[in-house]
Amino acid sequence: MTISTYESVYINAFGTPSLVLDHGQGVHVWDTEGKKYLDLLAGIAVNALGYADQAMARAITDQVSKLSHVSNFFTTEPQINLAKKLVELLVSEGGRPGKVFLANSGTEANEGAMKLAMLHKPGGKIVALEGAFHGRTLGALSITHKPAIREPFGQIPGCEFIVPEVEALAGLGDDVAAIFLEPIQGERGVMPLSEEFLQEARATADRIGALLVVDEIQTGMGRTGRWFAHTASVQADVITLAKGLGGGMPIGAIIATGEAANLFTPGSHGSTFGGNPVAAAAALAVLDRITELLPHVGDMGEWIMGELNAAGFEVRGRGLLLGVTVNDAPGLVTELRKAGFIVNATGPDTLRLAPPLIISRDEFAPFVQALSELRK
Repeated sequence: MTISTYESVYINAFGTPSLVLDHGQGVHVWDTEGKKYLDLLAGIAVNALGYADQAMARAITDQVSKLSHVSNFFTTEPQINLAKKLVELLVSEGGRPGKVFLANSGTEANEGAMKLAMLHKPGGKIVALEGAFHGRTLGALSITHKPAIREPFGQIPGCEFIVPEVEALAGLGDDVAAIFLEPIQGERGVMPLSEEFLQEARATADRIGALLVVDEIQTGMGRTGRWFAHTASVQADVITLAKGLGGGMPIGAIIATGEAANLFTPGSHGSTFGGNPVAAAAALAVLDRITELLPHVGDMGEWIMGELNAAGFEVRGRGLLLGVTVNDAPGLVTELRKAGFIVNATGPDTLRLAPPLIISRDEFAPFVQALSELRK
Protein backbone atom coordinates (compact mmCIF):
# COMPACT_ATOMS: atom_id res chain seq x y z
CA MET A 1 0.00 0.00 0.00
CA THR A 2 1.27 3.47 -0.85
CA ILE A 3 0.82 7.00 0.48
CA SER A 4 -0.92 7.94 -2.75
CA THR A 5 -3.52 5.22 -2.16
CA TYR A 6 -4.06 6.56 1.37
CA GLU A 7 -4.62 10.04 -0.01
CA SER A 8 -7.15 8.75 -2.52
CA VAL A 9 -9.31 6.85 -0.02
CA TYR A 10 -8.80 8.44 3.42
CA ILE A 11 -10.29 11.73 4.59
CA ASN A 12 -7.55 14.34 4.94
CA ALA A 13 -7.90 14.99 8.67
CA PHE A 14 -4.27 14.29 9.55
CA GLY A 15 -2.35 15.52 6.54
CA THR A 16 -0.14 13.24 4.48
CA PRO A 17 1.37 10.46 6.61
CA SER A 18 5.15 10.27 6.57
CA LEU A 19 5.38 6.47 6.64
CA VAL A 20 3.36 3.32 6.06
CA LEU A 21 4.31 1.13 9.02
CA ASP A 22 4.19 -2.63 8.67
CA HIS A 23 5.23 -4.30 11.94
CA GLY A 24 7.06 -3.80 15.20
CA GLN A 25 9.08 -5.64 17.80
CA GLY A 26 10.02 -4.25 21.19
CA VAL A 27 10.90 -0.58 20.77
CA HIS A 28 11.38 -0.75 16.99
CA VAL A 29 9.02 -0.54 14.01
CA TRP A 30 9.56 -1.27 10.32
CA ASP A 31 7.94 0.45 7.37
CA THR A 32 6.61 -1.32 4.28
CA GLU A 33 9.96 -0.75 2.54
CA GLY A 34 11.79 -2.63 5.29
CA LYS A 35 13.43 0.35 7.01
CA LYS A 36 13.83 0.06 10.80
CA TYR A 37 13.08 2.88 13.24
CA LEU A 38 13.60 3.39 16.97
CA ASP A 39 10.17 4.54 18.11
CA LEU A 40 10.59 7.25 20.74
CA LEU A 41 6.94 8.32 20.50
CA ALA A 42 5.10 5.01 21.08
CA GLY A 43 1.95 6.10 19.28
CA ILE A 44 2.02 9.30 21.37
CA ALA A 45 2.49 7.65 24.78
CA VAL A 46 0.19 4.73 23.93
CA ASN A 47 2.32 1.65 23.25
CA ALA A 48 3.57 1.30 26.82
CA LEU A 49 4.94 -2.21 26.22
CA GLY A 50 6.25 -1.45 22.75
CA TYR A 51 5.29 -3.87 20.00
CA ALA A 52 4.40 -7.57 19.87
CA ASP A 53 4.34 -8.04 23.64
CA GLN A 54 3.47 -11.70 24.05
CA ALA A 55 1.57 -11.48 27.35
CA MET A 56 -0.69 -8.78 25.90
CA ALA A 57 -1.16 -10.77 22.69
CA ARG A 58 -2.13 -13.88 24.65
CA ALA A 59 -4.62 -11.93 26.76
CA ILE A 60 -6.28 -10.54 23.63
CA THR A 61 -6.32 -13.90 21.83
CA ASP A 62 -7.66 -15.78 24.83
CA GLN A 63 -10.45 -13.28 25.39
CA VAL A 64 -11.45 -13.09 21.71
CA SER A 65 -11.75 -16.87 21.69
CA LYS A 66 -14.19 -16.69 24.61
CA LEU A 67 -16.21 -13.47 24.28
CA SER A 68 -15.51 -10.33 22.27
CA HIS A 69 -18.50 -8.14 23.07
CA VAL A 70 -21.62 -7.96 25.22
CA SER A 71 -24.15 -5.19 25.56
CA ASN A 72 -24.36 -3.02 28.65
CA PHE A 73 -27.28 -5.12 29.84
CA PHE A 74 -24.52 -7.43 31.08
CA THR A 75 -20.97 -7.29 32.38
CA THR A 76 -17.87 -9.48 32.10
CA GLU A 77 -15.05 -10.51 34.39
CA PRO A 78 -12.40 -8.44 32.53
CA GLN A 79 -14.57 -5.32 32.90
CA ILE A 80 -15.07 -5.86 36.63
CA ASN A 81 -11.46 -6.83 37.25
CA LEU A 82 -10.08 -3.81 35.41
CA ALA A 83 -12.32 -1.39 37.32
CA LYS A 84 -11.27 -3.01 40.60
CA LYS A 85 -7.59 -2.84 39.61
CA LEU A 86 -7.73 0.86 38.70
CA VAL A 87 -9.30 1.76 42.03
CA GLU A 88 -6.67 -0.30 43.87
CA LEU A 89 -3.86 1.47 42.01
CA LEU A 90 -5.30 4.89 42.84
CA VAL A 91 -5.63 4.02 46.54
CA SER A 92 -2.08 2.59 46.57
CA GLU A 93 -0.75 6.06 45.72
CA GLY A 94 -2.82 7.90 48.30
CA GLY A 95 -5.93 8.58 46.25
CA ARG A 96 -9.45 8.10 47.49
CA PRO A 97 -11.52 5.00 46.71
CA GLY A 98 -13.89 5.45 43.82
CA LYS A 99 -15.79 3.86 40.97
CA VAL A 100 -14.88 3.42 37.31
CA PHE A 101 -16.59 3.97 33.98
CA LEU A 102 -14.83 2.46 30.95
CA ALA A 103 -14.90 4.25 27.60
CA ASN A 104 -13.08 3.86 24.28
CA SER A 105 -10.70 6.82 24.28
CA GLY A 106 -9.36 9.74 26.25
CA THR A 107 -11.71 12.16 24.54
CA GLU A 108 -14.69 10.05 25.60
CA ALA A 109 -13.39 9.86 29.15
CA ASN A 110 -13.17 13.65 29.26
CA GLU A 111 -16.65 13.99 27.78
CA GLY A 112 -17.95 11.80 30.60
CA ALA A 113 -16.06 13.85 33.17
CA MET A 114 -17.65 17.01 31.79
CA LYS A 115 -21.07 15.45 32.25
CA LEU A 116 -20.17 14.61 35.84
CA ALA A 117 -19.32 18.29 36.35
CA MET A 118 -22.67 19.33 34.91
CA LEU A 119 -24.49 16.96 37.24
CA HIS A 120 -22.41 18.09 40.20
CA LYS A 121 -23.36 21.74 39.73
CA PRO A 122 -26.04 22.29 37.08
CA GLY A 123 -25.40 25.50 35.18
CA GLY A 124 -21.88 25.82 36.56
CA LYS A 125 -18.86 26.73 34.46
CA ILE A 126 -16.10 24.34 33.47
CA VAL A 127 -12.66 25.90 33.72
CA ALA A 128 -9.58 24.58 31.92
CA LEU A 129 -6.06 25.91 31.48
CA GLU A 130 -4.44 27.79 28.67
CA GLY A 131 -2.28 25.29 26.80
CA ALA A 132 -4.65 22.44 27.66
CA PHE A 133 -5.48 19.56 25.33
CA HIS A 134 -8.43 17.38 26.36
CA GLY A 135 -9.68 16.04 23.01
CA ARG A 136 -11.38 16.92 19.74
CA THR A 137 -15.06 16.02 20.12
CA LEU A 138 -17.28 19.06 20.63
CA GLY A 139 -17.39 18.84 24.43
CA ALA A 140 -13.72 18.03 24.99
CA LEU A 141 -12.76 20.50 22.27
CA SER A 142 -14.46 23.23 24.29
CA ILE A 143 -11.82 22.81 27.01
CA THR A 144 -8.95 22.32 24.55
CA HIS A 145 -7.18 25.64 24.36
CA LYS A 146 -5.38 25.73 20.99
CA PRO A 147 -7.41 28.22 18.92
CA ALA A 148 -6.47 26.70 15.56
CA ILE A 149 -8.29 23.45 16.34
CA ARG A 150 -11.08 24.83 18.57
CA GLU A 151 -12.26 28.06 16.97
CA PRO A 152 -13.56 26.62 13.66
CA PHE A 153 -16.14 24.65 15.69
CA GLY A 154 -16.87 27.00 18.57
CA GLN A 155 -17.32 26.21 22.22
CA ILE A 156 -20.21 24.85 24.23
CA PRO A 157 -21.54 27.45 26.69
CA GLY A 158 -20.00 27.66 30.10
CA CYS A 159 -16.40 26.70 29.27
CA GLU A 160 -13.51 29.09 29.80
CA PHE A 161 -9.74 29.17 30.23
CA ILE A 162 -7.37 30.60 32.81
CA VAL A 163 -3.59 30.86 32.75
CA PRO A 164 -1.86 28.05 34.69
CA GLU A 165 -0.75 30.38 37.47
CA VAL A 166 -1.74 30.40 41.14
CA GLU A 167 -3.01 33.97 40.95
CA ALA A 168 -5.58 33.03 38.30
CA LEU A 169 -7.22 30.53 40.65
CA ALA A 170 -8.03 33.26 43.16
CA GLY A 171 -10.54 34.77 40.74
CA LEU A 172 -12.70 31.65 40.52
CA GLY A 173 -16.05 31.70 42.32
CA ASP A 174 -18.81 29.32 43.30
CA ASP A 175 -20.29 29.44 39.79
CA VAL A 176 -17.55 26.98 38.71
CA ALA A 177 -18.55 23.33 38.51
CA ALA A 178 -15.13 21.86 37.72
CA ILE A 179 -11.47 22.69 37.21
CA PHE A 180 -9.82 20.52 34.54
CA LEU A 181 -6.04 20.18 34.38
CA GLU A 182 -3.22 17.97 33.13
CA PRO A 183 -0.29 17.45 35.56
CA ILE A 184 2.02 17.84 32.55
CA GLN A 185 0.67 19.75 29.57
CA GLY A 186 1.87 17.52 26.75
CA GLU A 187 0.63 19.39 23.70
CA ARG A 188 1.86 22.69 25.14
CA GLY A 189 5.40 21.35 25.01
CA VAL A 190 5.63 18.89 27.92
CA MET A 191 5.17 21.59 30.56
CA PRO A 192 4.72 20.28 34.13
CA LEU A 193 2.39 22.23 36.39
CA SER A 194 4.07 23.31 39.60
CA GLU A 195 3.27 21.52 42.84
CA GLU A 196 2.16 24.88 44.22
CA PHE A 197 -0.37 25.26 41.40
CA LEU A 198 -1.71 21.73 41.85
CA GLN A 199 -2.17 22.22 45.58
CA GLU A 200 -3.82 25.61 45.09
CA ALA A 201 -6.15 24.11 42.47
CA ARG A 202 -7.23 21.51 45.03
CA ALA A 203 -7.75 24.17 47.68
CA THR A 204 -9.69 26.36 45.24
CA ALA A 205 -11.96 23.49 44.20
CA ASP A 206 -12.72 22.85 47.88
CA ARG A 207 -13.35 26.56 48.51
CA ILE A 208 -15.81 27.02 45.65
CA GLY A 209 -17.44 23.58 45.74
CA ALA A 210 -16.07 22.46 42.36
CA LEU A 211 -14.76 19.11 41.18
CA LEU A 212 -11.03 18.87 40.55
CA VAL A 213 -10.73 16.80 37.37
CA VAL A 214 -7.24 15.57 36.51
CA ASP A 215 -6.62 14.44 32.94
CA GLU A 216 -4.01 11.67 33.21
CA ILE A 217 -4.57 10.45 29.66
CA GLN A 218 -0.97 11.08 28.62
CA THR A 219 0.71 11.08 32.05
CA GLY A 220 -0.98 8.12 33.72
CA MET A 221 -0.36 4.39 33.85
CA GLY A 222 3.36 4.51 34.61
CA ARG A 223 4.43 7.11 32.06
CA THR A 224 6.04 9.32 34.73
CA GLY A 225 7.28 6.49 36.95
CA ARG A 226 4.07 6.52 39.00
CA TRP A 227 0.63 5.14 38.25
CA PHE A 228 -0.74 8.70 38.42
CA ALA A 229 1.34 11.84 38.05
CA HIS A 230 -0.89 13.98 40.29
CA THR A 231 -1.00 11.77 43.39
CA ALA A 232 2.42 12.94 44.55
CA SER A 233 0.85 16.36 45.17
CA VAL A 234 -2.95 16.21 45.47
CA GLN A 235 -6.07 14.07 45.46
CA ALA A 236 -8.46 14.48 42.54
CA ASP A 237 -12.23 14.11 42.52
CA VAL A 238 -12.23 12.69 39.00
CA ILE A 239 -9.38 11.19 36.96
CA THR A 240 -9.46 10.42 33.24
CA LEU A 241 -7.23 7.80 31.62
CA ALA A 242 -6.54 6.29 28.19
CA LYS A 243 -3.43 5.99 25.97
CA GLY A 244 -1.02 3.70 27.87
CA LEU A 245 -3.87 1.97 29.71
CA GLY A 246 -4.58 -0.28 26.74
CA GLY A 247 -1.05 -0.53 25.39
CA GLY A 248 -2.43 0.07 21.90
CA MET A 249 -5.98 -1.21 22.31
CA PRO A 250 -8.72 1.48 22.26
CA ILE A 251 -9.80 2.10 25.84
CA GLY A 252 -10.40 5.01 28.19
CA ALA A 253 -11.52 5.27 31.79
CA ILE A 254 -13.04 7.63 34.31
CA ILE A 255 -12.31 7.14 37.99
CA ALA A 256 -14.76 9.17 40.08
CA THR A 257 -14.20 9.47 43.83
CA GLY A 258 -16.26 10.74 46.75
CA GLU A 259 -19.66 12.14 45.86
CA ALA A 260 -18.71 12.23 42.18
CA ALA A 261 -18.74 8.42 42.11
CA ASN A 262 -22.53 8.42 42.46
CA LEU A 263 -23.46 11.24 40.06
CA PHE A 264 -24.18 8.98 37.11
CA THR A 265 -27.41 7.03 37.41
CA PRO A 266 -29.01 4.63 34.91
CA GLY A 267 -29.63 6.50 31.67
CA SER A 268 -27.33 9.45 32.37
CA HIS A 269 -24.38 8.06 30.43
CA GLY A 270 -23.53 5.10 28.24
CA SER A 271 -21.24 3.59 25.62
CA THR A 272 -21.82 0.66 23.28
CA PHE A 273 -18.21 -0.49 23.31
CA GLY A 274 -17.08 0.97 26.62
CA GLY A 275 -15.87 -1.83 28.88
CA ASN A 276 -15.31 -4.13 25.92
CA PRO A 277 -13.95 -7.39 27.36
CA VAL A 278 -11.10 -7.71 24.84
CA ALA A 279 -9.83 -4.19 25.52
CA ALA A 280 -10.25 -4.72 29.26
CA ALA A 281 -8.32 -8.02 29.14
CA ALA A 282 -5.53 -6.31 27.23
CA ALA A 283 -5.42 -3.48 29.77
CA LEU A 284 -5.12 -5.94 32.65
CA ALA A 285 -2.13 -7.59 30.95
CA VAL A 286 -0.56 -4.17 30.37
CA LEU A 287 -1.01 -3.15 34.00
CA ASP A 288 0.56 -6.38 35.23
CA ARG A 289 3.68 -5.64 33.18
CA ILE A 290 3.84 -1.95 34.13
CA THR A 291 3.90 -2.97 37.80
CA GLU A 292 7.36 -4.42 37.14
CA LEU A 293 8.45 -1.44 35.03
CA LEU A 294 7.71 1.51 37.36
CA PRO A 295 11.20 1.67 38.96
CA HIS A 296 12.78 1.30 35.53
CA VAL A 297 10.74 4.20 34.13
CA GLY A 298 11.91 6.54 36.88
CA ASP A 299 15.54 5.48 36.50
CA MET A 300 15.46 5.73 32.70
CA GLY A 301 13.89 9.17 32.82
CA GLU A 302 16.64 10.48 35.09
CA TRP A 303 19.33 8.86 32.95
CA ILE A 304 17.92 10.28 29.71
CA MET A 305 17.68 13.78 31.16
CA GLY A 306 21.27 13.49 32.37
CA GLU A 307 22.54 12.30 28.98
CA LEU A 308 20.71 15.04 27.09
CA ASN A 309 21.75 17.72 29.57
CA ALA A 310 25.36 16.58 29.22
CA ALA A 311 24.98 16.92 25.44
CA GLY A 312 23.85 20.52 25.90
CA PHE A 313 20.07 20.16 25.65
CA GLU A 314 17.44 21.60 28.00
CA VAL A 315 14.99 18.89 29.03
CA ARG A 316 11.79 18.99 31.09
CA GLY A 317 9.16 16.49 32.11
CA ARG A 318 9.08 13.37 34.24
CA GLY A 319 9.83 9.70 33.72
CA LEU A 320 9.48 8.84 30.05
CA LEU A 321 7.45 11.90 29.05
CA LEU A 322 10.06 14.50 28.16
CA GLY A 323 10.32 17.69 26.16
CA VAL A 324 13.66 18.67 24.60
CA THR A 325 14.28 22.29 23.62
CA VAL A 326 15.82 22.60 20.15
CA ASN A 327 15.95 24.97 17.20
CA ASP A 328 13.54 24.04 14.37
CA ALA A 329 11.84 21.06 15.97
CA PRO A 330 9.73 20.22 12.87
CA GLY A 331 12.86 20.14 10.73
CA LEU A 332 14.61 17.89 13.21
CA VAL A 333 11.67 15.49 13.24
CA THR A 334 12.17 14.97 9.50
CA GLU A 335 15.96 14.61 9.75
CA LEU A 336 15.71 12.21 12.68
CA ARG A 337 13.18 10.09 10.81
CA LYS A 338 15.61 9.82 7.89
CA ALA A 339 18.20 8.65 10.43
CA GLY A 340 15.82 6.01 11.81
CA PHE A 341 14.26 7.72 14.85
CA ILE A 342 10.58 8.57 15.43
CA VAL A 343 9.79 11.63 17.58
CA ASN A 344 7.38 14.54 17.17
CA ALA A 345 7.35 18.29 17.59
CA THR A 346 4.81 19.93 19.90
CA GLY A 347 5.85 23.38 18.68
CA PRO A 348 8.65 25.15 16.85
CA ASP A 349 11.21 24.52 19.60
CA THR A 350 10.18 21.30 21.39
CA LEU A 351 10.70 17.64 20.59
CA ARG A 352 8.47 15.27 22.57
CA LEU A 353 9.88 11.95 23.71
CA ALA A 354 7.44 9.31 24.96
CA PRO A 355 9.08 5.95 24.19
CA PRO A 356 7.79 2.53 25.20
CA LEU A 357 8.30 2.01 28.93
CA ILE A 358 10.49 -1.01 28.19
CA ILE A 359 13.25 1.00 26.47
CA SER A 360 16.83 0.41 27.66
CA ARG A 361 19.89 2.66 27.87
CA ASP A 362 21.59 0.82 25.01
CA GLU A 363 18.53 1.28 22.82
CA PHE A 364 18.20 4.98 23.61
CA ALA A 365 21.89 5.97 23.43
CA PRO A 366 22.13 6.20 19.59
CA PHE A 367 19.42 8.85 19.63
CA VAL A 368 21.51 11.17 21.82
CA GLN A 369 24.38 10.91 19.37
CA ALA A 370 22.13 11.47 16.35
CA LEU A 371 20.40 14.48 17.93
CA SER A 372 23.74 16.01 18.85
CA GLU A 373 24.99 15.62 15.28
CA LEU A 374 21.82 17.04 13.73
CA ARG A 375 21.29 20.01 16.05
CA LYS A 376 21.08 23.34 14.31
